[in-house]
Amino acid sequence: MASNGEKGLIVSFGEMLIDFVPTESGVSLAGSPGFLKAPGGAPANVAIAVSRLGGRAAFVGKLGDDEFGHMLAGILRENGVDDKGVNFDKGARTALAFVTLRSDGDREFMFYRNPSADMLLRPEELNLELIRSAKVFHYGSISLITEPCRSAHLKAMEVAKEAGALLSYDPNLREPLWPSPEEARTQIMSIWDKAEIIKVSDVELEFLSANKTIDDEAAMSLWHPNLKLLLVTLGEKGCRYYTKDFHGAVEPFNVNAVDTTGAGDSFIGAFLSQIVDDHSVLEEEERLREVLRFANACGAITTTKKGAIPALPSDCEAHCFLKDK
Repeated sequence: MASNGEKGLIVSFGEMLIDFVPTESGVSLAGSPGFLKAPGGAPANVAIAVSRLGGRAAFVGKLGDDEFGHMLAGILRENGVDDKGVNFDKGARTALAFVTLRSDGDREFMFYRNPSADMLLRPEELNLELIRSAKVFHYGSISLITEPCRSAHLKAMEVAKEAGALLSYDPNLREPLWPSPEEARTQIMSIWDKAEIIKVSDVELEFLSANKTIDDEAAMSLWHPNLKLLLVTLGEKGCRYYTKDFHGAVEPFNVNAVDTTGAGDSFIGAFLSQIVDDHSVLEEEERLREVLRFANACGAITTTKKGAIPALPSDCEAHCFLKDK
């Protein structure tokens, strides 16, 4: 555990990949004249978001033993993220995703992973020492899709929990990767009651609750007894929060959104970086609202540039942005 005034460690588990982003917005994948390669993968984005904001972060996952894989590990290190939990697979490639940017900055995905290295992480390859040193252990659901990565995910969660980490879950739904919507819902919910912090988007709330209306009733249908905080991000409408004692909404920041990729990761990374050493924030509404305002600001800043990782704000950028507001 952290000592000597050192900040608590946030360990992020899952996939890291290359997003190929079209050079022009508002065109189909086939119609795009070219693509820029951008490092991505939600759990990796979260780790880098934490580090950019001055927190301590580590990433656990598997990359291909190829040029892209080594490039991604280098990007983690350049951004101050501990990569001792990264494995390389000699037989499988690093995952790729082609992203279509619609004219409103929203996206659609086409994935190349059959199988990619991240899917092949085995339980015995986990750096258990690193996982046990986490104060917060954060993960998504893409790592639940296939074995052996699913078993590695469950093992990592169990080890982190036994060591006293706070478990944070952002399902980060990517429907095209699942065999069916039903399977996605079943597997995402299979670990639901383990997490103490859960962040879902409005789209994920609709998908998981099978409720077309994004309201308090839909959100509370996802509540479970071990949960300390449920967060629902609403894109340009800000976010909502739910605890056992109170709930409410935090206003958005209006910005000119160019690319929403990574905004949710920036939001949850910012949030975790603020509460890692003081979980009592989750029980005090005024302080929680302040932290969520900071997280909203980081999410908003991230939408103003193309690509996820290049757009993640530094602590200084985030505070300057808030001061101007």
